Amino acid sequence: SVKPLEASAIFRQSLDKSKRLVDVGFGGGFPILPLANMCENFEFIGVETRGKKVKVVSEIAEVLGLKNVKLVHARIENIFIDIPAVVSFKAVGKVWDFLNKINTNQKLQVFFYKGPNFYTLEADQIKNAKKEWNIIEEVEIDVEGTEKRLLIGFENKIVPRGTNQKLVNLSSII
Repeated sequence: SVKPLEASAIFRQSLDKSKRLVDVGFGGGFPILPLANMCENFEFIGVETRGKKVKVVSEIAEVLGLKNVKLVHARIENIFIDIPAVVSFKAVGKVWDFLNKINTNQKLQVFFYKGPNFYTLEADQIKNAKKEWNIIEEVEIDVEGTEKRLLIGFENKIVPRGTNQKLVNLSSII
Protein backbone atom coordinates (compact mmCIF):
# COMPACT_ATOMS: atom_id res chain seq x y z
CA SER A 1 0.00 0.00 0.00
CA VAL A 2 2.80 2.44 0.72
CA LYS A 3 5.20 1.30 -2.02
CA PRO A 4 3.94 3.85 -4.59
CA LEU A 5 4.64 6.65 -2.13
CA GLU A 6 8.17 5.31 -1.67
CA ALA A 7 8.84 4.46 -5.35
CA SER A 8 7.35 7.46 -7.12
CA ALA A 9 8.72 10.98 -6.82
CA ILE A 10 5.85 12.38 -8.90
CA PHE A 11 3.16 10.70 -6.78
CA ARG A 12 4.84 12.00 -3.64
CA GLN A 13 5.25 15.52 -5.05
CA SER A 14 1.60 15.60 -6.16
CA LEU A 15 0.47 14.53 -2.70
CA ASP A 16 2.83 16.98 -0.98
CA LYS A 17 1.42 19.81 -3.11
CA SER A 18 -2.30 19.13 -2.62
CA LYS A 19 -2.15 17.58 0.88
CA ARG A 20 -5.23 15.58 -0.13
CA LEU A 21 -5.80 12.10 -1.60
CA VAL A 22 -9.10 10.80 -2.91
CA ASP A 23 -8.88 7.00 -2.93
CA VAL A 24 -11.59 5.52 -5.14
CA GLY A 25 -12.72 1.98 -4.41
CA PHE A 26 -10.77 1.61 -1.16
CA GLY A 27 -12.39 -1.78 -0.42
CA GLY A 28 -10.83 -3.18 2.75
CA GLY A 29 -8.97 0.05 3.50
CA PHE A 30 -5.91 -0.31 1.30
CA PRO A 31 -4.05 1.87 0.49
CA ILE A 32 -5.99 4.64 2.27
CA LEU A 33 -5.44 3.55 5.89
CA PRO A 34 -1.68 2.83 5.69
CA LEU A 35 -1.11 6.07 3.77
CA ALA A 36 -3.20 8.07 6.26
CA ASN A 37 -1.18 6.54 9.08
CA MET A 38 2.10 7.53 7.40
CA CYS A 39 1.01 11.03 6.35
CA GLU A 40 -0.81 12.51 9.32
CA ASN A 41 -0.79 16.07 7.91
CA PHE A 42 -2.70 15.10 4.75
CA GLU A 43 -6.44 14.61 4.22
CA PHE A 44 -7.62 11.26 2.92
CA ILE A 45 -11.07 10.91 1.39
CA GLY A 46 -12.20 7.42 0.50
CA VAL A 47 -14.97 6.86 -2.03
CA GLU A 48 -16.54 3.39 -2.08
CA THR A 49 -19.74 2.07 -3.66
CA ARG A 50 -20.29 -0.62 -1.02
CA GLY A 51 -21.82 0.77 2.16
CA LYS A 52 -20.70 -2.20 4.30
CA LYS A 53 -17.07 -1.55 3.40
CA VAL A 54 -17.44 2.15 4.26
CA LYS A 55 -18.89 1.21 7.65
CA VAL A 56 -16.21 -1.36 8.53
CA VAL A 57 -13.23 0.69 7.29
CA SER A 58 -14.61 3.75 9.15
CA GLU A 59 -14.63 1.68 12.34
CA ILE A 60 -11.05 0.51 11.69
CA ALA A 61 -9.92 4.12 11.09
CA GLU A 62 -11.56 5.14 14.36
CA VAL A 63 -9.89 2.31 16.31
CA LEU A 64 -6.54 3.31 14.77
CA GLY A 65 -7.17 6.93 15.77
CA LEU A 66 -6.86 8.22 12.21
CA LYS A 67 -8.39 11.71 12.33
CA ASN A 68 -7.33 12.54 8.76
CA VAL A 69 -9.64 10.01 7.04
CA LYS A 70 -13.16 10.67 5.74
CA LEU A 71 -14.93 7.76 4.04
CA VAL A 72 -18.05 8.15 1.94
CA HIS A 73 -20.52 5.76 0.36
CA ALA A 74 -20.70 7.21 -3.17
CA ARG A 75 -19.69 6.78 -6.77
CA ILE A 76 -16.86 8.93 -8.13
CA GLU A 77 -19.04 10.11 -11.01
CA ASN A 78 -21.40 11.72 -8.45
CA ILE A 79 -18.64 13.82 -6.88
CA PHE A 80 -17.39 17.11 -8.30
CA ILE A 81 -13.72 17.62 -7.40
CA ASP A 82 -13.73 21.36 -6.76
CA ILE A 83 -10.53 21.56 -4.69
CA PRO A 84 -6.93 20.42 -5.30
CA ALA A 85 -6.52 16.68 -4.80
CA VAL A 86 -4.66 13.61 -6.00
CA VAL A 87 -6.88 10.70 -7.02
CA SER A 88 -5.95 7.02 -6.81
CA PHE A 89 -7.58 3.87 -8.16
CA LYS A 90 -6.66 0.22 -7.67
CA ALA A 91 -6.23 -2.33 -10.45
CA VAL A 92 -9.92 -3.20 -10.82
CA GLY A 93 -11.51 -1.71 -13.91
CA LYS A 94 -10.24 -0.02 -17.05
CA VAL A 95 -8.31 3.25 -16.93
CA TRP A 96 -10.44 5.11 -19.48
CA ASP A 97 -13.68 3.99 -17.84
CA PHE A 98 -12.60 5.65 -14.60
CA LEU A 99 -10.91 8.73 -16.07
CA ASN A 100 -14.07 9.36 -18.04
CA LYS A 101 -16.12 9.48 -14.81
CA ILE A 102 -14.09 12.18 -13.07
CA ASN A 103 -15.82 15.56 -12.80
CA THR A 104 -13.61 18.49 -11.89
CA ASN A 105 -12.66 22.11 -12.41
CA GLN A 106 -9.14 21.43 -11.13
CA LYS A 107 -5.88 20.29 -12.69
CA LEU A 108 -5.76 16.73 -11.32
CA GLN A 109 -3.16 14.03 -11.02
CA VAL A 110 -4.75 10.58 -11.11
CA PHE A 111 -2.77 7.43 -10.30
CA PHE A 112 -3.66 3.82 -11.01
CA TYR A 113 -2.12 0.75 -9.35
CA LYS A 114 -2.15 -1.82 -12.16
CA GLY A 115 -0.98 -5.37 -12.72
CA PRO A 116 1.68 -6.69 -15.09
CA ASN A 117 -0.65 -7.14 -18.08
CA PHE A 118 -1.84 -3.54 -18.09
CA TYR A 119 -0.54 -2.57 -21.55
CA THR A 120 -1.62 -5.84 -23.12
CA LEU A 121 -5.16 -5.53 -21.80
CA GLU A 122 -5.68 -1.79 -22.05
CA ALA A 123 -3.83 -0.53 -25.14
CA ASP A 124 -7.07 0.79 -26.65
CA GLN A 125 -7.94 2.43 -23.32
CA ILE A 126 -4.69 4.38 -23.33
CA LYS A 127 -5.41 5.74 -26.83
CA ASN A 128 -8.75 7.11 -25.58
CA ALA A 129 -7.23 8.50 -22.39
CA LYS A 130 -4.44 10.36 -24.23
CA LYS A 131 -7.03 12.61 -25.89
CA GLU A 132 -7.88 14.25 -22.56
CA TRP A 133 -5.09 13.14 -20.22
CA ASN A 134 -1.27 13.21 -20.29
CA ILE A 135 0.66 10.29 -18.88
CA ILE A 136 2.94 11.87 -16.29
CA GLU A 137 4.50 8.76 -14.85
CA GLU A 138 4.96 5.03 -15.29
CA VAL A 139 6.81 3.30 -12.46
CA GLU A 140 7.35 -0.40 -11.91
CA ILE A 141 6.92 -1.33 -8.28
CA ASP A 142 8.50 -4.45 -6.90
CA VAL A 143 6.22 -6.17 -4.42
CA GLU A 144 7.86 -9.26 -2.98
CA GLY A 145 6.03 -12.47 -3.81
CA THR A 146 4.05 -10.99 -6.72
CA GLU A 147 4.52 -10.13 -10.35
CA LYS A 148 5.56 -6.55 -10.99
CA ARG A 149 3.04 -3.82 -10.34
CA LEU A 150 2.76 -0.52 -12.19
CA LEU A 151 1.89 2.92 -10.99
CA ILE A 152 0.53 4.90 -13.92
CA GLY A 153 -0.05 8.63 -13.41
CA PHE A 154 -2.23 10.90 -15.53
CA GLU A 155 -2.88 14.64 -15.53
CA ASN A 156 -5.92 16.15 -17.22
CA LYS A 157 -5.46 18.41 -20.25
CA ILE A 158 -8.93 19.90 -20.27
CA VAL A 159 -10.40 21.80 -17.33
CA PRO A 160 -13.25 22.08 -16.33
CA ARG A 161 -15.09 18.81 -16.83
CA GLY A 162 -18.53 18.10 -15.38
CA THR A 163 -21.00 20.86 -14.66
CA ASN A 164 -24.01 18.87 -13.50
CA GLN A 165 -25.52 20.68 -10.52
CA LYS A 166 -26.61 17.36 -8.93
CA LEU A 167 -23.02 16.42 -8.12
CA VAL A 168 -21.71 16.60 -4.55
CA ASN A 169 -18.73 18.93 -4.16
CA LEU A 170 -15.65 17.28 -2.66
CA SER A 171 -15.17 20.40 -0.51
CA SER A 172 -18.53 19.71 1.18
CA ILE A 173 -17.49 16.14 2.05
CA ILE A 174 -14.41 17.12 4.03
